[in-house]
Amino acid sequence: MPLDEDKYPGESGRRRFIAGVVGSAALASVGAGGAAALNTATSVGGGGGGPTQYVAIENTDGPAPRGMPVVPVEVTSGGELRGVFPEATTEELGGQQITVAEMDMGGTTYSSAWFQYCGIEQYEGAQPDADADDMLRSASGPGYAWQSDLEGGEVLTVDMFEDYETWGNGIGRDGLGKPASARWRSEAEGAKTIPVQVIRSPEIPKMINGEQGFRDYSNLPGGVRNFIDAATDQGFMAWLNKCTHFCCVPSFKQLEGSTNFGGADGVYCQCHQSVYDPFSPVKKQFIARPRPTE
Repeated sequence: MPLDEDKYPGESGRRRFIAGVVGSAALASVGAGGAAALNTATSVGGGGGGPTQYVAIENTDGPAPRGMPVVPVEVTSGGELRGVFPEATTEELGGQQITVAEMDMGGTTYSSAWFQYCGIEQYEGAQPDADADDMLRSASGPGYAWQSDLEGGEVLTVDMFEDYETWGNGIGRDGLGKPASARWRSEAEGAKTIPVQVIRSPEIPKMINGEQGFRDYSNLPGGVRNFIDAATDQGFMAWLNKCTHFCCVPSFKQLEGSTNFGGADGVYCQCHQSVYDPFSPVKKQFIARPRPTE
């Protein structure tokens, strides 16, 4: 069961989840009235929690309450992959100075609050004003055979994905894209790992152009399409790889068992069989958990 080792030390077992993370799933179902009340209670003293709209890879099956948030990607002039984190600013709210990080991306407000669930709101790299490394780096023990020659922490580069239009590993159909397990904003000493999954896929330009591909992208809402156009680069896209159910770490085309649960061509979480579709981005709302007070 691929749990985050920082959040779920072996000696503690799954029960720690009840005390620390269960609110994330419960808050996902809060109604409008409850959401407004919660926002009043948490937006100031809680460091930026409350109702948050975001773009996600869609949850299509299993108990997960919603999709996982997209992490915008850009390719540097040197061919390295970098995740985009919104710039921090300071605002006054309710008589208090709070730091927020948000920016317009393709007409969508992209905010650090997208990542405030599953305890990640407490991670150093998720803080709006953190001086963090934005490069997308290979995870340690990533599980993909092609990454076995990479050092943990090595920056991912475009040339590592040259075979993305034909890549396959015997799970689902070949040619949907080449994935990598990565970490992001996690290089500071003692920082907890923010897990990200990266994929380079020939479906991305079809998605942006509204063409027929693995999915019929002509029905993709314009707002989502514009965001994906702004948040992807050279066919690369990424998402925060934390299942919104019990905060496990899913995978795209990594586990053979995914074929038994309709997840062979999606992102499959073996803990409770939730499935996500990276080729079906959607705009959703959830209640972001407040960051620790400063």
